[in-house]
Amino acid sequence: MITDPISDMFTRIRNSSIKLHEKVDIPLSKLKLEIAKILKKEGYISNFKNIEDSRYGVLRVYLKYSTKGKAVLRGIKRVSKSSLRIYKGYEDMPKVVNGLGVTIVSTSKGLMTDRQARRDKIGGEIIGYVW
Repeated sequence: MITDPISDMFTRIRNSSIKLHEKVDIPLSKLKLEIAKILKKEGYISNFKNIEDSRYGVLRVYLKYSTKGKAVLRGIKRVSKSSLRIYKGYEDMPKVVNGLGVTIVSTSKGLMTDRQARRDKIGGEIIGYVW
């Protein structure tokens, strides 16, 4: 049993990226699907696919690498955990790697990046950092 499914997703992506795997399979949920959409939109992964199976479904994430064979995704970190939730207003939204990375935020209008949250003037729970 997985205690924190988002941490599990981040760990699977991080480990597969380090080992230069082409893809990684993750148990599917709506939240993980939204995170994958953000990662693709921001250019950290090349694609993702929702694969139906007899149980719950699988989210297949295709990792992205540079022409030199290095992973585009340098790091991914879970911030808010089930034991300690971290909330920030849009003014206090943290910047990752001086704005080169992305903060994934869960708001009342859904999951979005820190840039979108600042633009829409909306705060929320900090899910994680990607750089």
